[in-house]
Formats: sequence, structure tokens, C-alpha cells
Amino acid sequence: MRVYDPFSYRIHEDPYPVYAWMREHAPLWHSTERDFWALSRYDDVLSALRNPALFSSRNGISLEPDLWGPEAVKTSFFLAMDPPEHGTMRRLLGNTFKPRWVALLEPRVRELTRARLAPLRDGGTFDFAADFAAALPNDVMCEVVGIPAADRERIRADNDLLNHCEDGTDKRSRATIGAGLRLALYYVSLVNDRRKHPRDDLTSAMIEARADGEALTDAQLVAFLFLLVSATNESTGKLIGNAWYHGWRLPDIGRAGLDGRAEDWGNETLRYDSPSQMMARTLTEDTTIHGTRLPKGARVALLPASANRDERVFPDPDTFDLDRNTSKHIGYGHGPHYCLGAALAQLEITVALQEVGALVSDYDIDMSRARRVHSPHQRGFASLPSEIKRRPKPLAVV
Repeated sequence: MRVYDPFSYRIHEDPYPVYAWMREHAPLWHSTERDFWALSRYDDVLSALRNPALFSSRNGISLEPDLWGPEAVKTSFFLAMDPPEHGTMRRLLGNTFKPRWVALLEPRVRELTRARLAPLRDGGTFDFAADFAAALPNDVMCEVVGIPAADRERIRADNDLLNHCEDGTDKRSRATIGAGLRLALYYVSLVNDRRKHPRDDLTSAMIEARADGEALTDAQLVAFLFLLVSATNESTGKLIGNAWYHGWRLPDIGRAGLDGRAEDWGNETLRYDSPSQMMARTLTEDTTIHGTRLPKGARVALLPASANRDERVFPDPDTFDLDRNTSKHIGYGHGPHYCLGAALAQLEITVALQEVGALVSDYDIDMSRARRVHSPHQRGFASLPSEIKRRPKPLAVV
């Protein structure tokens, strides 16, 4: 029998055969070892995401023991809230992250993208994941919240540690806990600085925001920063790296993506190999799913990456198809918890792949030195050493 364990490195390498088995044979799968249930079919995952009254986020969205429970709101903030409180906190962001705001940000995203791609202009090797895919969304979000450029690399390094898990264990390591403490201290310092010296950034705006007439506490502001910097941009970087990997694995896809189909390349990657693999929920009442009675309080893992490969919704789901209609994918979630930064992520993904295509005609990946991220929630690469073939420089006009 196949076993699904979100903390297993074996699953991180390739979860999709296990997902396919679960969808066919155990659409409601029970982990006796970790005491949770898992939903893998599209309709089941979509229904759960649409119904927070039954599938609650109040205990958080992580299965790690020290991140699960009524205190989860302290680290996951409004990800660990249900309506109406969840909506109240999201509305504090006003128009930030909405399509009109994101459109205004596009020129700056292109500038940051080109800056990260500067080493490619000289050709040679380039770590696509570490030096570009993961770095770009971090640059953008740090700039939005007001983190200085000089601090962004160490923020990213601690975020990488924050999301890492050890093989087969749901206990967080000392390194992970240490990274969380360093980030918390940094965010406290940032909030204190902006209280004294407000600037034109999102941290300053959040200090001025009011929820039901009350200002946010320092703890809430720090939780907001964890959510925005340490969570919101994680998936975007993984997605860009996954697109690069599948473009290398499937050369026809890579060539088409580089030659003008950047948006299709990103969208099909989001369906085919979504960075968002799992999020947890708590059942608020006894309920029967696929003939099994689940008790109130049961932990349920929702698997959107499996849902996006469900053959009941996506024909030939294990084929990477640039011509596919991807409108039904749930890579950004659904319902009240639909990804806050989806529009920004979509912009960053498309711009990143467009700008890469403008510079690169072909590439190779040294998979012997590639490294995957190991996280119960996210799928992607920490390192993708790549050999780049530059597009010919246009002839100068005399």
C-alpha cells in the first residue's frame, strides 16, 4: 500500500504517483501515524475550500505539532482565521495586491527582474533557483513592506530555513526555530522604526490601519510581516523554478516558453506541478465523507496539487500541455482563503519568464547538483545549476 506522508523526502521527490493512487483507491485517506485525514480529489478539495464553516482554519494550516492549535493565529495570522474575522484582517490591506495596484507595479517588477538576470548577460553558469527564481519574489515583497536591499538576502536565508523539514519528522529543528526567532526580532525592529519614522511602504500603512476602530498590536503587525514576507512569496519562487525544470525536462515546452509563451508556461506549471501541495483544516462537526464518519475536531489535509492532476477534471492530466485550459486549477486556492497575492504572483511569474526568454535561447540543468526544497507544504527547488545559451545580440544600427 502506498503511504502519504507530507514530511517524507520520498514524497517530496515525486508525490504524483501516490496522489494518483489515493484519488483512485483512497480519496479519503487516513494517516494513523500522524492522525490526520487527506482529501486528494478535485471536487472534495474544492468543496472543502469553499466551506470554512465545516473545514475551519482556526487551528492553523500546518500539521506540525508546534504550529497546530488555537495559538496558530500568532504565527499564521489571518491564515488561521475563519470568516468574518479573516475578511476583516484581509480588508486592512485596502487596494494593495488587487489587480489595479499590481498593474502599476509592473515596471518596477521588470526592473528588479532584469537586475537579477544581469549575470546572464555574460553567459556561463547560473543557479536559476537560488540566484533568480527564489530571489525575485523576495526582492519585490521586501520592497513593498519596506525591508532595505542590504537585508534581503539574510531575510531570504532565514525564510528558507523556516520552511524546511527534516526527513520523516514533524518536529521543527533548532535551525528552523532559530530562523523564526531571528525573523521575529527583525520584524519587531522594523515595526518600531516605522512607528518613529513612517515611510511610503506597507509596514507604515499597516501601522496606521484600523480593525474595528482599533490599531493593530505589535504582535499582529509582526504576524502580518511573517505572512507577507515569509509565506506569500514562497510559492511564486518555487513555481518559476518548477517551470524552468519542466522546460528542461520537456525541450519542446522550454523552447515554446522561451519563444513567447511565457504566460502559458507559467499557468500550466501551476496546474501540473503546483508549489502549494498541502494545507490543513479542522472539522467543526461530525461529518461523513466517502462513507466514513469523521469526528468533530479531526484534522484534514487538503491536497490541491493532487486535485490539479485529477483526471475527472483535467483530461490527460499527467501531460504538460501549453494549449490546455487551466482556468479550473486551484493552485492559488479557492474561496475565502484564495491567495491574497495571486495577482502579484501571476505578474511576477509571467514577467520573470518573459525576461528570461528575451535573454536565453536554450539551457541545460546539472541535475546531479540540483537540490529540492523539503517542506510539507511547498514543492520546488533550492538549487538549479544551469548552463545558459544566450540569444544573439541584435546588430547595431549604423
